[in-house]
Amino acid sequence: MTNILMVDVFLSMDGWAGSDGLPGYFGYLGPQLEEWIAAEGAAAQVVIMGRRTYEALAGLPEEVRDEGWDRMKQLEKVVFSRTLTHVSWPNTRICSGDLVGEIRAMKADSDVPLRTMGSISLARQLLGAGLVDRLRLMIFPLLAGPDGREAAFQGVDSADLELIDHRVLDGRVLLVEYRPTGRDIPRA
Repeated sequence: MTNILMVDVFLSMDGWAGSDGLPGYFGYLGPQLEEWIAAEGAAAQVVIMGRRTYEALAGLPEEVRDEGWDRMKQLEKVVFSRTLTHVSWPNTRICSGDLVGEIRAMKADSDVPLRTMGSISLARQLLGAGLVDRLRLMIFPLLAGPDGREAAFQGVDSADLELIDHRVLDGRVLLVEYRPTGRDIPRA
């Protein structure tokens, strides 16, 4: 069995996957986005993340932990890290080996889809290795400008993408899903 790998990237209109000084979801969390997050969290999946994302999520203060956080805690998770030695969440294992080889094996063996959560550096590596089956972008209606922290696709090779789905959440946040085609991009 070969399962799919979904890479989710939340980004500003100018391509930043994070920002300094802006709230979570770039300050645009609304009811439809909350519904989408709940539905995605309820789906069967194995969550793939890096150390920084794991530590940020697992270390959220008690007052901001919600049902989504509790569901995330219960999902099967694989944290890729060469430095992390302990995890506090149940159903979480640390993988310090080769990301590409491990994901390739997980895709072949998993009964459920794999999905990245945060971890933009992992997303870049998986895109570069040709292991991504779906690239889902949540585009927020702002230009982060100098507050932008991490360029989402910096260093990623060119790739042709086919639009699979799109929708607007809360009248302002654009959710688009692409499938890498394996073809070269149009050239002049």
